[in-house]
Amino acid sequence: MRNLTFLLYLALVILSCSQEKKEQFDVVIQNGKIIDLETGNISVKDIFISDGRIKKLSDSIIAGPFETKHTIDAKGKYILPGFWDNHVHFRGGDSLIGANKTFLNLFIANGITTVRDAGGDLTTAVLKWRKQIDKGNLIGPKIFTSGPKIDGAEGTWAGSLEVETEADVRKALDSLQSIPSDFVKLYDSSISGENYLKTIAEAEKRNLITSGHMPFTVRLEETVDSGIDAIEHLYYIMKGCASNEKDVTEQLQRKEIGFWDAMPLLMGNYQDSTAQKTFTHLKENNVYVVPTLHIGKTLSYLDEVYHGQDEYLNYMNDGIIKTYEGRINRVLNSSEKAIADRKALDSFFGKLTNTLDKAGVGLLAGSDSGAYNSYTYPGISLHKELQEMVANGISPLNALRTSAYNGAKFLRQDAGYGSISEGKIADLVLLDANPLENIAHTRKIHVVVKEGRPFSKEQLSGLLNNGVGQ
Repeated sequence: MRNLTFLLYLALVILSCSQEKKEQFDVVIQNGKIIDLETGNISVKDIFISDGRIKKLSDSIIAGPFETKHTIDAKGKYILPGFWDNHVHFRGGDSLIGANKTFLNLFIANGITTVRDAGGDLTTAVLKWRKQIDKGNLIGPKIFTSGPKIDGAEGTWAGSLEVETEADVRKALDSLQSIPSDFVKLYDSSISGENYLKTIAEAEKRNLITSGHMPFTVRLEETVDSGIDAIEHLYYIMKGCASNEKDVTEQLQRKEIGFWDAMPLLMGNYQDSTAQKTFTHLKENNVYVVPTLHIGKTLSYLDEVYHGQDEYLNYMNDGIIKTYEGRINRVLNSSEKAIADRKALDSFFGKLTNTLDKAGVGLLAGSDSGAYNSYTYPGISLHKELQEMVANGISPLNALRTSAYNGAKFLRQDAGYGSISEGKIADLVLLDANPLENIAHTRKIHVVVKEGRPFSKEQLSGLLNNGVGQ
């Protein structure tokens, strides 16, 4: 009898201990309104984070007992995947390495947990920052980089890989794979149409992701058929939507006209039936488009808008501001017709972006921020890009998808990023108001979580201030 009593007592103790055992987490975010970017639905759930990943999503009433190092009360807050800026630049030479490094703070302060570096001349520094960020030794976004751009001989941008022969193409791609780069970025300042298409085709054989500008000496259809994965900017999309693209391309090949001469010819011959065929071709080949509307508007109105009181100008050092002068001076020295044409093109591009969205072509939100791109500031410009999309008729939900959701898909990183799901990287942004109701609410940031590390509103403010005057 005593043995039986003892065994019953022991069983009760064991049962009690097992019932009291609590799950352990690094961070728990409670009662937040999670926005599903796939459906647009909002659900209230708790998010359980450990080792930089989302371990569990649960309704609060069935969460069960747990212990955590850090609890965030997200009642009334709206939660999205951390924003992605799908087109930024780290560049400007060794003298601007420090200035570019301060951009990392600006991205995190604006809820941007991932950036796609679309080519520059600071690859060594960028790779160093990426490694430090990945190890948790430096605050900054996850960096996916192209490394140097590919262009022709004596291309516009310093550090570009020059290709003039098929051997050059193979050598350039070998070099990028050795970095390793996350995608291949092509530029159009001096590369021949033939080498451009050969580079894309060779990259496709190697299963490399490609994006870029497009020489106007080739047609958009040729570029898509060669295997390009994303088109940066809308000039090239407009070209493929014009009924006279073939004729204009031949004029450019004969060097009878230049890039800017072609703009009014193409815009004036936009044809809806041609455009719809182009959109279908883009969709069938899963080609994304990066509209970069905000920088387009900023540069188009430099003659009218004074930027001397911009808040973010305080976060740019003198070296970065100096790089703005080139574009500013070009506008000041332009004819009235050239300025008017640029504004007309800006308006056209807004409408074209809306049409692309309605046709179901995948869009990527990218700011094109960085040195040389006047008054297009790292961090805040991504939010302005989303606002430009909505201002041109795109729904807030579709605009939001162009950031993390589509960005992760494009870079084949959607197994770990792009949505709030169990097992994915815990990159999150908590907002004080619903961005589906007003896209400007993406700027009302309450907390940013980068790989499970939370940054409060006060800490985010500190990151901004750390960049002042550097």
